[in-house]
Amino acid sequence: MNVPENLKYTRNHEWLKVDGDTVIVGITDFAQGELGDIVFIEVETVGEELDQEEAFGNIEAVKTVSDLFMPISGEVIEFNETLDANPEIVNKDPYGEGWIIKIKVADPSQLDALLDANKYKELIEG
Repeated sequence: MNVPENLKYTRNHEWLKVDGDTVIVGITDFAQGELGDIVFIEVETVGEELDQEEAFGNIEAVKTVSDLFMPISGEVIEFNETLDANPEIVNKDPYGEGWIIKIKVADPSQLDALLDANKYKELIEG
């Protein structure tokens, strides 16, 4: 199971890469493995300010549809348009080309409450 050390994680199996006041968000390797083959990703919240834990979109796999939740409060400033035509990139490269959205951070202190790689490993290894 790939859990990069340089990222932050949520209990909803999302990862965050912090870049100044912008955060890149995707789902973890564990999450994409649990979902199976991803066939569609919908994000219609670009340009909207959303609160932490609010749904920003959904992800559809062959077996299920799951909501995607904001890991922190902020404005959704970009959706990875590549995923429209190639959602399976999330399965192949969840921490790279398979990123889902970028957020302009509203409250940087929320980042402190997220999990580091070790805490996330503990969560998924139960």
